[in-house]
Amino acid sequence: MLDAMLWSDPENEPPKELRDMQVMLRRLGVLMAAAMVLAMFVIGLK
Repeated sequence: MLDAMLWSDPENEPPKELRDMQVMLRRLGVLMAAAMVLAMFVIGLK
């Protein structure tokens, strides 16, 4: 029953620009997290 409901729903995918922005923000977040870990590591070495 749930399958039929999902299949009959119109696609509500966000537009391409929005999806691209989400991917970019996700990458930026990963980059920021890595930079924070690196910064803590460098501070810990001093």
